[in-house]
Amino acid sequence: MGTHEHKSGGRVDGHIEDLFQRFMQTWTDGDAVAFGACFTADSDYVSYDGTRAVGLAEHRANHDKLFRGVLTGSALVGEIEAIRHITPDVAIVYGTASVLMPWRSKLPKRRRSRQTIVVVNTDDGWRITAIHNGRVRPVTVPAPDSMPSRMSQAMTRSARRLGLGRATVGP
Repeated sequence: MGTHEHKSGGRVDGHIEDLFQRFMQTWTDGDAVAFGACFTADSDYVSYDGTRAVGLAEHRANHDKLFRGVLTGSALVGEIEAIRHITPDVAIVYGTASVLMPWRSKLPKRRRSRQTIVVVNTDDGWRITAIHNGRVRPVTVPAPDSMPSRMSQAMTRSARRLGLGRATVGP
């Protein structure tokens, strides 16, 4: 496991880690019903492409299609990077998990994804109530004096002089 930021720690984090492992294993097993059981009934799932699914039934249906279709035989592999408790019953889990297709022995770099997962402690144990999955494709922020920045600055000055684009805020 990765580095955890603990505010309460202990077995609570072990239960959260178990949920994350179950999340990955049910995917690998291609079991949409068990996969859905990792979520709360009103949960949100934002996929790597930005689409949003709401509710347990939608997660099950979407993943059933995926597990029987384009992701047949795939595995979900990853690890927890950190757990940050908001309250004793709410935590944010930062993790990496990516789909490994059955014909590959290792993940291609372009398939790396990072998840931000909000988990809640329910009467049925820890469950995912929100997840946002995004590809790991870091972009270097250009320095203010770099060519891309200078071009953007020049275009902004021109647009303002011509009265184009969004309205200017302030004096």
